[in-house]
Order: sequence, then structure tokens, then C-alpha cells
Amino acid sequence: MRKAWVLVVGIGAGLLLALGVSRAVQAQTDAPPWRESYSGLPLCLPGVYLSDPGDCLPLGPSQRLTAWARLGLTLPPRPLPASTPDPALNDSPVLIARINLPAEEPAPLYASLDDAVAGQNPVRFIDPGPLRYVSFVEVQRVNGKPYVRLRSGEWLRASPIAYSTFQGLIFHATPNHDFGWIVDLAGPAEVRSAPGYDAPKTGLVLRRYQVVPIYTVQRVGNMDWYLIGPDQWIERTFIRQVRVNPTPPPGVEGDRWIEVNLYDQTLAVYNRGQLIFATLIASGGEPFYTRPGLFQIYKKKPTETMSGAFAADRSDYYYLEDVPWTMYFDQARALHGAYWRAWFGFPQTHGCVNMSLGDAHWLFEWAREGDWVYVWDPSGQTPTDPSLYTPGGA
Repeated sequence: MRKAWVLVVGIGAGLLLALGVSRAVQAQTDAPPWRESYSGLPLCLPGVYLSDPGDCLPLGPSQRLTAWARLGLTLPPRPLPASTPDPALNDSPVLIARINLPAEEPAPLYASLDDAVAGQNPVRFIDPGPLRYVSFVEVQRVNGKPYVRLRSGEWLRASPIAYSTFQGLIFHATPNHDFGWIVDLAGPAEVRSAPGYDAPKTGLVLRRYQVVPIYTVQRVGNMDWYLIGPDQWIERTFIRQVRVNPTPPPGVEGDRWIEVNLYDQTLAVYNRGQLIFATLIASGGEPFYTRPGLFQIYKKKPTETMSGAFAADRSDYYYLEDVPWTMYFDQARALHGAYWRAWFGFPQTHGCVNMSLGDAHWLFEWAREGDWVYVWDPSGQTPTDPSLYTPGGA
């Protein structure tokens, strides 16, 4: 009986062993050929991982999100810590009119409105030139034509003007990336999906003076391209950059300075290691460059009449009465409002740094005589030889 029991147990064990081997062989046969053999860490959930998470692999979407975050680009993008200054700063301290005569003709001034309308008995003349503006206290229209009376009491034919009300930004904290303004002199700014003219357009069109973040710059061919959003790139033709840098320039003493960037045509104001204001400017164009260097505001004047010519034949003569919010920093070169400028973001002056009236007013109220003005050109294209520079002008 015992032998029979042993025999049964032995047969049972053999059957179980054979069944196990059969199932193992079947499992190997049914295993899919694509089964992952890696047994390490799993992929991290999509997110930003600025340091090694340790328990997952920050690859795929996480890798891209982290690369953007290192540039300051987050999803959704964070707005700049800034606001627009008080619109009342745009108000001009004087009334301004443009002289309505061809540039080659002198402008006659008359003792009375009747003489001005009749065009007789002029008492003096303003020299010919393409840029002539006067401040006035009264305007009269005769036969549909405007005539203005100056503070001196003289009359002349001139048209009251409207001026640019563009304003920069006041900052409540220093942003962690650069930013800029769109300038569309060459037409609307079209955004591309990658740097380079071969990249597809996204369909996004940006307009003049729109503010955009700048996360990085990449050069393709002879053009710099700016990353302004996820897969959104714009060429330099259409943008002017503020290069955020709260470190004082060499030579600056104290914690207040104004930075004028000639290449980007921007102005930034720093106080106590923080960016507090930024805007677009118009600086000196060739050959009347704004001179690079470190200067100090030596004279502030609420209004200043500016005139002069640089060409031998005086064909570039300008006469500008009561230029508002003037801050001299380098001989006759000054920071000031420019009621005659329709565009900012392009060099076009005789050496001064032009701003909108609102921006110049804000800066005039903040600045003190003695404050530092750091003028530089990150491209290195502006000459630095002092012998090339005249005293400068508007």
C-alpha cells in the first residue's frame, strides 16, 4: 500500500512539473516582440524640473518645458511687472505749431494779424530749414488758414500740431528676461515658428509699439531672431530690445543711472539695483551720432529753444521753440521731449536723445542734476573717437 502511495505522489509531481514547463514555454512564445526590457526610472510627468527629480526621467515634454523655463518662458507666460505711466504726463507745457512754408523759404513774422494775413511789413524772419516749430498763445483762422500769435506778440502762418503720445513702462520689479517694443516701419511684423526666413509663418501679426518678451536671440544668416513665445520668432527689423542689467556700469557711483542703448534705441532707468522705467528713443543718426561714454546731467530746463545747422550750406537748419523737459548731459546733447517726432526706435537726431513728451516728462521729474547717463552701443558700430564729435544738437 505504501509503495502504491509513493507511486501516485511521484506521478502527480511529474505532471505538475511538466505543466509548469509547458506554461513557461507558452508564455515565452506569446510575449510581444516590442516588450520594454528597460527596468530603470519612469518618465516624469510633463512639467518643469530645474534640478534632478531623482525618481523619474525629465525627458520628452518635460525637457522642453524645462529648457523654456531656464530662459524665463513659462506656460502660461507671465506678464511683465510693469504699468503705463500717467497719461497726463503727455500734456505739453506749451502750445506748438509747425511753420507752413517750404524748407527753402524764410518764415516772416508780423506785428499784427492783419499784416500776417496781407503778407506785408514783416518785422523779422526765421531762417529757412526743414524743421521749424514755434510755441504760441493764440490761434486765429482767416480764410481757412491758421495764424498763431507768439508770446512776443508777433504773428505768423503756422499750423497747430498733434504729437506722439507713446509712453514707455514703469516697473514694479525687475523682470527676469529681456523685452522690447515692436516697430513696424517696414510693415506689419509677422511671427515665424522658428528662426529664419524659411520657417513657416504662424499667422500672428504684431503692431507698432506692442510690448513683447524676449527670451533668447539666435543669429541666422545676417539677421538676429528673437524668441518671444513658444515657437514664436521675430526678426530684429521689427523689434527693439531692452537688455535688462541692474548691475551699475563701470564708473557709476551711487545707485541711480540712466542707460541709453544706441543699437537698440532704448532707454532704461535703474535705481537701487532695480529697473524702474524703460522706453524707446531716437538718438543721433550718421554722421551726427550720440557720443558713447559715461556722462552726468549737468543742467535741467523745463523748456529750451534749440536752433542750429551742421551742413555747410545750412540746408539742415532747425528752429525748435520751447523744447520740453530738457536734460543736458554732454555739451549740447540732451535728453528731451520731441513734439516733432512721429516715430521712435530709429536714429534720426543731431546727437540729442529724443523721447515722447510723456516719457521725457516722467524722466525729468525723476532725474536730478548729477545723475549718471551711460551711453553705449552693444554692436560696437558707433564711433568712439572724440575728435569725430561736434557739441551736438537736437
